[in-house]
Amino acid sequence: MNSTMVITVLGIVALAAIGVGARRPAKGELGEWTVGNRRFSAMTSWFLQAGESFTTFSFLGLAGLAFGGGVAATYALGYLAISLVTMYFIGPRTWRLGRDRGYLTQADFFADRFASPLLGKVVAVVGAVFLLPYLQLQITGLGLIVQLATGSKAGGHLSMVLATVLTAGFVLWSGIRGIARVAYAKDVLMVVALVALLIAVPMSVTGGFAHIFDTVRDSHASLLTVGGDYDKTWYTTALLISAIGSGLNTMPHLWPPVLSARSARALRQNYIWLPLYQVALAVPVIVGFAAVLELSPDSAGNGVLLTMAGHSMPGWLVGVVAVAAAAAAMVPSAAIVMGISTLVSHNLVPVRGERNRLRVNHACVVLASGLALILALGRPGLLANLLLLTYGGLSQLAPATVMALRRRNPQAAMPALLGITTGIGVLSWLTFAHVDVGSWDAGLIALAPNLAVTLAAHLLWPRRPVAESIPEHADRAPRKPRPAAAGV
Repeated sequence: MNSTMVITVLGIVALAAIGVGARRPAKGELGEWTVGNRRFSAMTSWFLQAGESFTTFSFLGLAGLAFGGGVAATYALGYLAISLVTMYFIGPRTWRLGRDRGYLTQADFFADRFASPLLGKVVAVVGAVFLLPYLQLQITGLGLIVQLATGSKAGGHLSMVLATVLTAGFVLWSGIRGIARVAYAKDVLMVVALVALLIAVPMSVTGGFAHIFDTVRDSHASLLTVGGDYDKTWYTTALLISAIGSGLNTMPHLWPPVLSARSARALRQNYIWLPLYQVALAVPVIVGFAAVLELSPDSAGNGVLLTMAGHSMPGWLVGVVAVAAAAAAMVPSAAIVMGISTLVSHNLVPVRGERNRLRVNHACVVLASGLALILALGRPGLLANLLLLTYGGLSQLAPATVMALRRRNPQAAMPALLGITTGIGVLSWLTFAHVDVGSWDAGLIALAPNLAVTLAAHLLWPRRPVAESIPEHADRAPRKPRPAAAGV
């Protein structure tokens, strides 16, 4: 076992230990476990939200996309910036509703705002189903990270099992507080790894930064324009569907970081500064351009970043980069597992008693983690098609979300339900029937019939708007006799 493998395995264990070190929820309540009594500080909310947006795709995918598609990789910087601007307005609104109406999940929001338990259950099913392949992606990506860093396929599989078990363990033990603690460590590791890459990779290329971009300009000019497989249509539609999904918070596992904040003001502060965090995404893009000069054109895109790290760094530093990348898989994995388990135990399975509900929740954590791990190890391509539906499918919740966020929701549950099911049905047909839509994003195409059906059904099912009693000026959570400590 080489130094890189030793550091990687020890790093994964250390990350889990940090998560277990967080304070265990004392009350045995699902709300405490999921949203931390809604008392997280601005800093803790920052790390939660930042930690769940920088995933294995940020390490492996962006560098590979820049290697094969050039500046097309910058779509990620664009959609994340747009989504954070949108969330500046939507996040505080969602937080106030969650505080005053007691939401723990996205499905609670839909069930309450449309006065329809059925719609809430449908949204819970949609969320759980579409998050599972996303969880498998994180676990598979983690195994690939270790395999590329160490050169050992067996080591990659061992790390997948180890990280999945340890991640499930600290989530079971400390819930969202454990995720927040690991997110702190992850971001520190990320900064170290990205700075190391930004220095080491250009230094390993003769001429450094200037030579990289001069050579790309002179010999690979096509990479500096949006074209080929990643043309303007792909770029625009991918950016739009991603911005819609993220900006309207359609991903269920991203709701707890919003609902757990101490105040709407804390969220607004984060959304002002979080766009600066996205500057870090430029580093994998630079590494991808450097790889154009150093690697064979038929090299696997997902392996570009760690291959370049191996060429330019000593083994122990490659191990540090691998641990940072592993953390980028473990934090989102923990959040996704929490998202799935809470949707199932809170919105789908009828259970009496808070402790029984928490037991069901914990069983769902184990089940979801185990299922995703088995699929990642045994059938890594089984959910490939479904993975393509994750963002596009969850974005079908966007039209109903917009209506539900209004102070008086004018839409009945039936139009929302029909629109969501139509959009998901069209998206599934386009994907599984392999319908040729060119470089258009299928999720964006599916939004058109979604909106059309929603509008038509809205005209047939008018609804008497139900007002909420929410003081818009109230910015902080109500005080309690013995509030839980802020942070983790």
